[in-house]
Parts: sequence; C-alpha cells; structure tokens
Amino acid sequence: MSRSHDAIDVRPVTKDDLPEWIRALNTGFLLAPEVSERELADRGSYLVPERTLGAFDGDRCVATFRSFAQEITAVGGTPVPADAVTNVSVTPTHRRRGLLTRMMTRDLTAAKERGDVVATLIAAEYPIYGRYGFGPATRSAEWTVDIPRAGLDPRWSGPDDGGRVDLVDGADVRVLGPGLHERLRRTQPGVVDRDDRWWQTATGALRLDRGTWTEPFYAVYRSAAGEVEGIVSYKADDNWCDGRPDNTATVNWLIALTPAAERALWFYLCSIDWVTKVKSGQRAPDDLLPLFLPDPRAARLTRQVDWLWVRVLDVVRALEARTYAGTGTLVLEVVDDGGFASGRYRLEAGPEGASCRPTRQDAEVVLGVSELGALWLGDESAVRLAALGRVREQRKGAASVVDALLRTSRRPWCPDVF
Repeated sequence: MSRSHDAIDVRPVTKDDLPEWIRALNTGFLLAPEVSERELADRGSYLVPERTLGAFDGDRCVATFRSFAQEITAVGGTPVPADAVTNVSVTPTHRRRGLLTRMMTRDLTAAKERGDVVATLIAAEYPIYGRYGFGPATRSAEWTVDIPRAGLDPRWSGPDDGGRVDLVDGADVRVLGPGLHERLRRTQPGVVDRDDRWWQTATGALRLDRGTWTEPFYAVYRSAAGEVEGIVSYKADDNWCDGRPDNTATVNWLIALTPAAERALWFYLCSIDWVTKVKSGQRAPDDLLPLFLPDPRAARLTRQVDWLWVRVLDVVRALEARTYAGTGTLVLEVVDDGGFASGRYRLEAGPEGASCRPTRQDAEVVLGVSELGALWLGDESAVRLAALGRVREQRKGAASVVDALLRTSRRPWCPDVF
C-alpha cells in the first residue's frame, strides 16, 4: 500500500539508492526496468548526488529528477550559466501527488542560490512545464530532400570555392569536433555546451548496453585556407526498389560555421551514389538548406516542433547578458508564481549594451516568467502573445517595443537533446 503524500521521501540519491533510481527512470521512460552493471557504472560516473533527486515510497523509487551544470549561448554570443533539467519521471502509480513539484521546486531553489541565470529542458510533453515557469524558446525542424527533384548538378564532385570535403573517422571527429562546436556556440543563440562524454558517445568511443552501435559516416569541410569549418555525421539505409538502389541518408548532426561549409556538406550528401533522399536531422526552423537547392520544394518540411524550453531565474542578468540590435527603454513587470523572478524592471538597451534594474515605475507591459523565457532568445513575438492574452500591454504599442528590442534576424537554435 502506498503512503500518504507527506510520507513519500524526496531526497538526493545516494550510491545505495542508485540501482533503484535507475530502475524507476527506465520504467518511466518505458524501457526495460532491469539495471545492468554497465549502466550502473556509467551513470554513477557522471551523476552529481546533490542534483540527482528521487521520491521514495518506502524502499521503492517512484519519481526521478536530475539536473546538471550547462552553458547556453545568449543573443550576441555570451555564455550564460544554466541549470539543465533532465531524467524527469513519475511512476504511473504515483501521479498527481505533487512529486514533480517538490523536486522541481527544490532544484530551482538550489539553482537560484548557485547563481544560475536560467534553467533549461527539452519537454517530452508540452502541458507540463509551463506550470513551473518554462517557456518554449527554440524550435526544431527536419526536412526530407527528394534528390532527383532538387535540380542539382549530377556531376557535382566538390565545392567550387576552393574548399574540399573529406571522409574522416570517429577519432578524427573527437579531435576536430569540440573546437568547431565551441566556435559555433560563440555565434548561435540557443546552443548549449558539449562535454567530452558527448563526443565519446556520439562517436562510439563510449557505448552503453541499450541498443546496438552502428558506426556512422563522417565528412569534414575544409575551407580554401585549410580551416575545418564543418562536420556532418550521417547514416544510410539499404533499400532497393524495382532492382534499383533507393537509399536514404539520415543526418545525425551537422555543424557548419559558414554558409559555404553548410552548402558544401548538403551538396555532398545529395551527391552520394545510390542515395535518393536526405533527411536533414534536427535543424533550425530558418535553416538555409531548402534555399541552397535549385528547387527548394524538393526539401519537404517533415517535422517542426518546440524544442528548448527556458525558465528565467535572474531577470537582470538574463536581459543584460544578451545584445540588442536596436535602442530603446522598456519597463516590464514579470509575474512568477515560483517567486524567483517576480518584479518590475527597467530595461535600457542598445547596440553598445544593456542595463536592467528593478524599478517602481509603472509597467508598460506585464508578462509571466514563462512568456519571458519564450521571448529571451528572440524567437517568439510579444505582439503574438498579446493577441493570445498572455502578454498585457499597460501602454498601447508596448508589445511592439518588446519585439523591436528582443527579436532576432535569425532564429535561435539548440541542436542537442539532453
């Protein structure tokens, strides 16, 4: 028999708790609930005990929660310390008992005390996380390219800009990839940092029990000066139709620092013998891919979803960390049921920098903290949110001022899942 709500113990996970915590996590994600020695050793190597929470009904773990230190790139390229939330599950037998609220409140409180500016997560289910102040801040898109329809030169054999594309192996990617990604995240809002474990896992150097590893293909673009400016990881199926090859190349991930690098890698993928379709993998919603093709309609949009969610914990630091293309002053009131970001703030912003301070001035616009999270990276429109009643103008036209200051010319993008 399960205990009352108050009797369920929410606490940091100890070494002795870890097998039961992993079992509960696997159950919540509909994976086989057994815990292998390899999985136990792997998770034990990187979990931070005080940031790994479990809810225990007696000896049985019935909910899981984990966070870890992260950096997210703000508009303009400044890395911002973030509390990345992941591994969230509640066992079906213990839903609607406030367990997620207890774990989330505990974690966000610690994040605020640590000085994290925002919290982040990838939401498996849309309705859950707005309750805790998170808002969808980036979107993800995927295209499927019909190569015969694209109008590309069938004789394409390499870039015409003096650069070159070379096939490499996983060991090369582990050397070249981290530096390339660091350069990307200095320019692309929404990108999060990748540690060494990410590269080890992405290239098969670290392999877990679940699933089977198939070595992908890797291609590198080097500029005419010999600089590595792009890498793609991809796989291909083995499909034949009416005695002819009809294969699909699927991108696992692609990093490109310049349009030339991006164009060269997409054209390379579209020129592989036997490949008739290319699936782009997760890309920004305004990715250049379709417009590289002579016939952009050959790139069919097959998926577009919300992706990275942001929860602002420190309004002053969040708004001062980013840059602004225009100049303006705005007084905004942030409503936060969690109490971390509530207040009225005066933002003075311009190309040279921004100042944000608490104020007693009358607010020009009132919005929830989840709406601020959706606006912070520049993707969402305050005018659109005002039309939905989620932003309230206290001064006519104030939502347009928000958009003029916060929206960006290119959309933010987070290429990772965590």
